[in-house]
Amino acid sequence: MSDIQSNSLINRLLRSASYGRPLSLNDLAKHGVSAALAAKYARTGWLERLGPGLYRLPSARLDRDQSLLVLQEQIDGLHVGGKTALAWQGVRHNISPTEVLTLWGDERAALPAWFIREFPSTYRAPRLFDDKSVEKGLFTPADFTPGVRVSVRERALLELLRDAGQQQDMEEAHHLFIAAQGLRLQVLGELLQGCVSVKTVRLFLLWAQQAGEVDVEELRHRFTLPTGSNSRWISKLADGTTLVLPA
Repeated sequence: MSDIQSNSLINRLLRSASYGRPLSLNDLAKHGVSAALAAKYARTGWLERLGPGLYRLPSARLDRDQSLLVLQEQIDGLHVGGKTALAWQGVRHNISPTEVLTLWGDERAALPAWFIREFPSTYRAPRLFDDKSVEKGLFTPADFTPGVRVSVRERALLELLRDAGQQQDMEEAHHLFIAAQGLRLQVLGELLQGCVSVKTVRLFLLWAQQAGEVDVEELRHRFTLPTGSNSRWISKLADGTTLVLPA
């Protein structure tokens, strides 16, 4: 390819590519830029390499939602969950000056360095729902880029409880639980029925009974909830305390 053709392609790319989106090789190919040419542009400063097969326009500030869409293509089931999903829906306790995204997915994976550098994040991939329920309770909030997957309030709350006492402070989890008003019984029932974490189900039922915002008896009547055996659930938490949950 001649220098004139190469310059024409990069000029076209700079004019038409989404400025805040990480550019995969597939994205670049749509603009006529091959993998070899992308590597050349990176060497000469016309593109900045983020990671294997991924670039951005020079000095571009990456857009969070566009970056999440790229990450969703790389990691099965990736979505914004837990504490962050609750915060994005108005349920907050402590406001931190630096937002740390809580991301969940269906497979063990490491978030790429470029993403963590741009958007401080944690990633979780414990199995929380059975195969029939793993896709339930995900949506895109209003005013967010279409396609960005976020846990609805009910699912985010269960994700939070799954981590309570481990990666998530128990006291803060309880504050957020109390703050999560307007929970939908049908959505809760379907998610709880497909939940494979006995601790999560029991902790939800205990706190819901104490808070009085959810009709726990109706929930138990309408749905088969996996609470395990009839004995108490006992576990040592990360902070050294012992959690005891009734059946």
